[in-house]
Amino acid sequence: MASLQELRQQLDEVDSRIVELYEKRMSICEQVGEYKIQAGAKVLDRMREKEKLQDVAGMASSPFNKKGIQELYEQLMSMSRKLQYQKLVEAGALGRLPFIQMDSLDYRDVRIVFQGTEGAYGQAAMKTYFGENVNSYHVKTFRDAMEAIEEGAADYAVLPIENSSAGSVNEVYDLLVEFENYIVGETIIPVVHTLAGLPGSRLSDIERVYSKAEALMQTSHFLGKHGKWQQISVANTAIAAKKILDEQDRTQAAVCSADAAGIYGLEILQNGINDEKNNSTRFIVITNQKVFLKGASKISICFELPHESGSLYHLLSHFIYNNLNMTRIESRPVEGRSWEYRFFIDFEGNLEDASVKNAIRGLREESRGLKILGNYQECMYENR
Repeated sequence: MASLQELRQQLDEVDSRIVELYEKRMSICEQVGEYKIQAGAKVLDRMREKEKLQDVAGMASSPFNKKGIQELYEQLMSMSRKLQYQKLVEAGALGRLPFIQMDSLDYRDVRIVFQGTEGAYGQAAMKTYFGENVNSYHVKTFRDAMEAIEEGAADYAVLPIENSSAGSVNEVYDLLVEFENYIVGETIIPVVHTLAGLPGSRLSDIERVYSKAEALMQTSHFLGKHGKWQQISVANTAIAAKKILDEQDRTQAAVCSADAAGIYGLEILQNGINDEKNNSTRFIVITNQKVFLKGASKISICFELPHESGSLYHLLSHFIYNNLNMTRIESRPVEGRSWEYRFFIDFEGNLEDASVKNAIRGLREESRGLKILGNYQECMYENR
């Protein structure tokens, strides 16, 4: 029986041949890519790949090796496609992405819409991004804000997309798919919840607490200490504060910001009631134009996947191959199609980068319904 050292030497010899054959195969694939550029043919040929996998698996001597050969060739064909996408980008066959790069965005004389009412966190986010003196108005729902942008009633909308403790705002993700509106900026604001009631009221008076569902979730530890309080969800934290003022009922309180409490003349019964003391919410700035800033460094996209084994794995490999740092992935059910999902991904990059173009070319060919949601960066008014 051969020694371990001898077996390793044999493996080294085989590996050397594998590397040589791999490079030869990729050289041929490069020529295939050049041919497809000239012929205007698509890189991905699902039928050809399926037939190839069946052929090579049939050459294996055992079920175990058959599975291994299939996995190996899936990877080889994936690398071949990525090389061909790269050649397409280099040859300019990708063309320009349907977004216009801007040196700056003109925020003068614009109208801003946010969801909620006076004192909402959305208003605070708007002022953080656009400054104090802006022409703004508020609407009742996220959908109302998206429709205002699409119809041109407002130039920009400011909407929450993610909270550090409560997670994603799923409705906004769904609306980004439904509407032809695009992200051009984001800002992150701290969220500090208070319990506010009518002046002169005390904690012992409270029977019902109103707030947005996410705010009630974010203050569950504090509210849980008062188990007899009825928790009632409303559309917005500021709406909850306004309700307390309008109804003048000392048994009611709102979970809201200190700003909202001040605007509606409420007394803060307990400050800083967040479960997470470093709670913050990310807001996105949306417009109906396909534009992005020259220095934009974050891209958001979404796509659907074919209902096949390994499809997500192969799609994500485009980020690895192009050295792109993926910062977030989220999935949402596709409406009307059971057990199928749409994926939302944030990654670092600019739409003018060759690596980004290469990745998007591959993602577009191998996924369903890819949409670029925007190319943007975090920004605060004083930094603009």
